[in-house]
Amino acid sequence: MNDVDVQKQIQQMVRFIRQEAEEKANEITVAAEEEFNIEKLQLVEAEKKKIRQEYERKEKQVQIRRKIEYSMQLNASRIKVLQAQDDLVNSMKDDASKELLRVSGDPFQYKTLLKELIVQSLLRLKEPAVLLRCRKDDVSLVEDVLDSAKEEYAEKANVHQPEIIVDSVYLPPGPTHRNAHGPFCSGGVVLASQDGKIVCENTLDARLEVAFRKKLPQIRRQLFGVVAA
Repeated sequence: MNDVDVQKQIQQMVRFIRQEAEEKANEITVAAEEEFNIEKLQLVEAEKKKIRQEYERKEKQVQIRRKIEYSMQLNASRIKVLQAQDDLVNSMKDDASKELLRVSGDPFQYKTLLKELIVQSLLRLKEPAVLLRCRKDDVSLVEDVLDSAKEEYAEKANVHQPEIIVDSVYLPPGPTHRNAHGPFCSGGVVLASQDGKIVCENTLDARLEVAFRKKLPQIRRQLFGVVAA
């Protein structure tokens, strides 16, 4: 083999090696590009997942805030409704309390009522001796009916007539503009046993309070259609 043939063979080997190297380089480039694309896709998907999770988290927060705001507004509305209902009921009670003042405005009817209140209190206490307290303005009316009240009680209870001592300490007077914020009494009596352990408060205000409390569910039903819990 002469030099020319050797040179040709070497060139041919070089071309083969170069071709093989280029093919291998292309394979490496393609593999690297595929690996890069896969890794890039994985990174993109991971970022998408993070974005979706963050969006879902924020969406849940928004929903929770909306629910909280709605609940707060609903509670505030309920409180306003209940407050308006209470204001109306209390206004009715105040009107009824003002009407009580008319009861003591008629001396004849009020005297009869005082007697009935005294008899009722005696029947509740069933004591041989009691202390009676009334308004200062009502002392004369009370004294006028004491004997007939004791007699009626004795007949109903089948006992001796009790001793009734009219207390020198009086119940507060009726409400006026001057004592609008102070203690007041619209009328009636308070009876107690001599030792003070048993007390029967039979004032008009106390009876209104009892009646109002008893009738409150019915009042609410008639006004609002439901009974407040």
